[in-house]
Amino acid sequence: MLSRRGIITLGAVSATGAAVHGVGVVRRGTAAAAEAPSKPFSRPLLVPKTAVPVHQSSTTDYYDMAIREASALILPGFRTWIFGYDGLFPGPTVRASVGRRVVIRQRNRLRRNVVVHLHGGLVAPEYDGHPADIIPPGYYRDYVYPNRQPSATLWYHDHSHRGEAEMVFYGLAGFYLLEDPWERGLNLPAGRYDIPLMLRDAHFDKRGQLVFAMDDRRRDTLLVNGRPQPFLDVYARRYRLRLLNGSNQRNFTLRLSDGAPMTVIASDGGLLPAPLRVAGVTLSPAERVDVVVDFGRYEPGTRVVLLNTAGTNGVTRNVMRFHVGRRVSDSSRVPDRLGQGFDLGSATVVRDVNLHMDPRSGQFFIDGRAFDMKRVDMKIRRGETEIWRVHNRDRLPETMHNLHLHGTHFQVLDRNGGPVAGHETGRKDTVAVPVGGHVRIKVRYDRHLGRYLYHCHLLDHSSMGMMAQAEIVG
Repeated sequence: MLSRRGIITLGAVSATGAAVHGVGVVRRGTAAAAEAPSKPFSRPLLVPKTAVPVHQSSTTDYYDMAIREASALILPGFRTWIFGYDGLFPGPTVRASVGRRVVIRQRNRLRRNVVVHLHGGLVAPEYDGHPADIIPPGYYRDYVYPNRQPSATLWYHDHSHRGEAEMVFYGLAGFYLLEDPWERGLNLPAGRYDIPLMLRDAHFDKRGQLVFAMDDRRRDTLLVNGRPQPFLDVYARRYRLRLLNGSNQRNFTLRLSDGAPMTVIASDGGLLPAPLRVAGVTLSPAERVDVVVDFGRYEPGTRVVLLNTAGTNGVTRNVMRFHVGRRVSDSSRVPDRLGQGFDLGSATVVRDVNLHMDPRSGQFFIDGRAFDMKRVDMKIRRGETEIWRVHNRDRLPETMHNLHLHGTHFQVLDRNGGPVAGHETGRKDTVAVPVGGHVRIKVRYDRHLGRYLYHCHLLDHSSMGMMAQAEIVG
């Protein structure tokens, strides 16, 4: 799985890449850094490139990606140095099919270790992207994804030890869309009317270079698929929008500027049992929600803004704009029934999980301990249903947390004793934990034995220690 054989040497890129090191992507932020200018809604949305298999067998699609430095046209007038899968920002979208295996060879052409995690994927521990399973510079690793799970909007990103926050910030993230031929029979919007949208924030200096600093207040530029506040030309018909919060720390509360409803059809782990009409959706980092928006309700020429009502000003409030064009025939629909229900049954074990930051040291903890990859923090029996009471022991507004579990999906039972709604009623792998409050989730690992991570997915927190690991035993 991990080999130097067949690797394209770093010398092959040294002519163009040697001068890059030490500039932009590896520089920390300074007080003098300032946002490079960009006029909102002035550039079109870019839909990430779809990855193409290098080989296909009767059971498996094989891909080959290079993790490398590159330049991206993010801000007008600048070339920004990034880390990218195949040098792209975001990385190429992998479109996989339920029941058909995918193998991705990830080649590390950077000068630092990398790890790749398929977020939301139900895979064996050795392919899950544990920080111990590094790809050293010049090596590659093969990741095997069986895709034996419901169709869903997944994503892949770096998970290197203490480096995931910085590596994802500089671009190591991409969509992995797991699709099911059965789903086509529902006649949801598909093809070019099915748009993945990776939302995140960033900070740039006056030269248009990304500046990493663990302070989300300075990440004052919103990006959608790697472009600041873009526009998208749409026909007057239904669209499926796959919304991913790819930020390190920022929450998004999304709604349309005219107050029109959106129809939620899927959450982290796949389709809901039935569609839900909502005024808006809130996503903590790493959460996904699929919504259907009917632009057929608008007259051609209408412009509708996707707002982030959690933003504090126009820069962080206006996400992107839709330009409604002519009417076209639309045979898509949103049926009354979508996916199967999700119930993990009665629980036999109850656990408390405590998230906390030490304000004196700036260290982040789970159950009073910082992450140690040599330590097992809990042992869980495979196939046994548990209830976890996840507590945010911090009370300052800036110490919100969430929790992501590798290797399984879970049910959200309640938050601060009250019921949850919307996308939180479906299959989840990430859940927001309120400041000073708690959520209860129902958990069952029923696939593989071995070690899986659970951690806060505010990546600045996990890279500072708010991560632990469970061992699944027979």
